[in-house]
Amino acid sequence: GGFAPTGMSVSPDGVALLKAVEQLRLEPYDDQTGEAIDQWAAGATVGFGHLIAKADWGTYKDGITEAVANALFATDLAPFEAVVGAGISVGLQQYEYDALVIFAFNIGKSGFGKSSVVRLVNDPAAVTAFTSLEAAWKAWNKSQGKVMKGLDNRRHCEWKVYTVAIYVPW
Repeated sequence: GGFAPTGMSVSPDGVALLKAVEQLRLEPYDDQTGEAIDQWAAGATVGFGHLIAKADWGTYKDGITEAVANALFATDLAPFEAVVGAGISVGLQQYEYDALVIFAFNIGKSGFGKSSVVRLVNDPAAVTAFTSLEAAWKAWNKSQGKVMKGLDNRRHCEWKVYTVAIYVPW
């Protein structure tokens, strides 16, 4: 049941959870280590998980305000709402949609589009490498080939939103 996801947007609860999970950082940092940085590197991040393009380093190198972080977040969120809208062809409840957008925001648009998660949401009988949607979802817990506790926690958090509409960070 639920609504066709095209044209849906993340609920206030979903936005609050994603912001809490991403954590506001007003100074640039390396998204792999969480360490503050004073020169651009791949993975340079600021605000609520906003990746800084090399060309934009000058704009962000001295940090940003919370207002700028909120504006970047709104702009950053839109393509993930769109990729869920485009990728999911079945009706969704608001909480299911929120969880999928939060998941996509973390794994990236191309990762999401090609994932077994999308195939299994659209068709629970789809043949994938996973025994269940939950297994496919929670398999996205590695960074550079290693299981990361933070990603494990994040997947469990998203799964709680998707299955029981509980919006709680860990």
